[in-house]
Amino acid sequence: MKVLLIEDEDLAVRKLSKLLMEIDGNIEIVGKAASVQESVNFLKESEAPDLILMDIELADGQSFEIFDQVKVESPVIFTTSYDEYALRAFKVNSIDYLLKPIKRQELEASLAKYNRLARNTESENVKNANLDRDAIDSLVKQLRQQMQPSDYRKRFLVKHLQQWVPVEVGDIAYFYSEEGTSLFKTKNNQKFPVDYTLDELEKMLDPNSFFRANRQFIISVHCVQQINPYFNNKIKLTLTPMPESEVIISREKAMDFKKWLGK
Repeated sequence: MKVLLIEDEDLAVRKLSKLLMEIDGNIEIVGKAASVQESVNFLKESEAPDLILMDIELADGQSFEIFDQVKVESPVIFTTSYDEYALRAFKVNSIDYLLKPIKRQELEASLAKYNRLARNTESENVKNANLDRDAIDSLVKQLRQQMQPSDYRKRFLVKHLQQWVPVEVGDIAYFYSEEGTSLFKTKNNQKFPVDYTLDELEKMLDPNSFFRANRQFIISVHCVQQINPYFNNKIKLTLTPMPESEVIISREKAMDFKKWLGK
């Protein structure tokens, strides 16, 4: 079996390589890539491997970007420390999903799943193998349960200076969108991107603490400094830290906002 490893941590590459060889001495690691660009280059220039083990967070972005730039013909086992990506991972040529640190027993099970597909499927079709419908439905059910109103998001894991750090929701002043990207600012004016749309974030956040001001902003009750009348019965907000664009609440939402702020 020819395997491509897409992973940006040298230690993880060494451990994974050792595990694979211990499980099956016939496995041949035909390539290693640490970034989206390296992965794209390999897949464009080389014969498609039998299997790809792919970390989700790479040196220059998320591995999902690989699928936007090149046709990935091989089945994929995703590996990552962050299970919030699970649903998205299963939507592309995935045969399995493993959380780090990867356990030998779980990796063996994933390879066994691949081998079953390879034996039971014509060679041309196995490269398009995907998880069965029951597995996807089960995953969706689990994620929905996690996002029930009684269990609002308490923190977000964000990348900062090549490291991942947790940020408590209580330290966030507001979420906003900028050129198609969702971000948030903390009370001490730090800015971080977040991998959710504002519509998705709105469902994750406690409505007693956060209000959807408009299409661009979800604001915390603690960041509102001034409420100023605006033309056509709209409201203009002064927030802290100060955002880069104006925050205007429409006439239709003004009453709801005042009720929310007065709770």
